[in-house]
Amino acid sequence: MSQWVALLIAMVAVGAVVVSVVVLRHRRITAEDDPSETPDVIEYMVMMIGVVYAIVIGLAIAGVWEGRGSAQADALAEAQALHEVKSRVQVYPPEVRDKVRADVDTYAAFVVDREWRYMRNHGELAPEGTALLNQVRTDVTQFDPKSDLAAQAYQPVVDEVAAADQARAARGQGAGATMPGMVWFGLIAGALVTVGLIFTLQIRRSPRELLLAGLFSALIAFLLFLIWDLDAPFGSGLTVSASVFRDLVLGS
Repeated sequence: MSQWVALLIAMVAVGAVVVSVVVLRHRRITAEDDPSETPDVIEYMVMMIGVVYAIVIGLAIAGVWEGRGSAQADALAEAQALHEVKSRVQVYPPEVRDKVRADVDTYAAFVVDREWRYMRNHGELAPEGTALLNQVRTDVTQFDPKSDLAAQAYQPVVDEVAAADQARAARGQGAGATMPGMVWFGLIAGALVTVGLIFTLQIRRSPRELLLAGLFSALIAFLLFLIWDLDAPFGSGLTVSASVFRDLVLGS
């Protein structure tokens, strides 16, 4: 089942539950009950709790979105460094140049075809990818330049491999979820409290009130799903794409 289908089902279910509770609660209200008698202090508390929770939700979304942006930047930096390695070894002898480029392509293909899926399932880098990148490092560091051009390109190539390794390590640090469990507890508890406060306002069964209650609950469910989805930059939803490796490395 697609995540977006699951989200739609969850939003509809949450809205339906809230509307059903409102309807059932209304059946227990007597004719003498006056909704205008809700104390002002309750309305004030509902407003304040809603504002505080909205700020918390906004900060959480900003945090996970920033994490996704950092993960995308790390993937781009790694792919760009590997692209530079393939370009700078142009002045190397043909056998060394072809060996380095072949090993870089092997590593990039592994990242695209297997490691991205491995990170999604395990939340960490694949050991095979580390070994393949080490092979690239061995290729460039063990080369003994004989010409001036090769000698001038040697250190920049070594630096680009080091930059790729650094970007890979940063990508690994962002492979798993970043939101602590305590934060999730606060978000879910806050959602329950915020939605529960709807029932303190003596909502009636008018279509407008039921629609607003359902939409409000569905909106909170959507925002929590968005945070959960963005919290895994290499998951299966709004995730970081491996297309930069195809475009910059395998396509060059």
